[in-house]
Amino acid sequence: MVTSKEKIPSTTAIRILKSHGIDFRPCIYNYEERGGTRVASRELGIEKHEAIKTIVLEDDRRNPLIVLMHGDREISTKKLARLLGVKTIAPCDPKIAMRHTGYMVGGTSPFGTRKPLPVYIEESILDLEKIFINAGRRGLLVEMNVQDLVRIHEPRTVNVAY
Repeated sequence: MVTSKEKIPSTTAIRILKSHGIDFRPCIYNYEERGGTRVASRELGIEKHEAIKTIVLEDDRRNPLIVLMHGDREISTKKLARLLGVKTIAPCDPKIAMRHTGYMVGGTSPFGTRKPLPVYIEESILDLEKIFINAGRRGLLVEMNVQDLVRIHEPRTVNVAY
């Protein structure tokens, strides 16, 4: 968690949350390469299920999209492709994902992406009162009410977790 000595980074995501008047609590932790939500949840003492991943994917026509998923679950890309009526869905190459979002992989936030991207949210995330989601920098999550995320993005709900 942020201590009184730590300055809250001013990322695009943080600025977007502030501009929308969203109540949030920044949570800084020691980022580890390829550690993902496992490390974030361990470092912050939170449930992995409440740590929400922001995954940038693309369809067979290279149209990018974001899926928000529980930290302890994976995305069935086959199920998502069927739902969206496309042949395939696959994770974006990290360099391409960065071009779409403006964020480095491991620090990708759904807030303040470089390009407006469609956002899909695993339906069961909406059952959570609070979530921890990336705030635009590696090692920085924000704790926030899930309904505030819905208010900003109006994501389409999906049921593609396994």
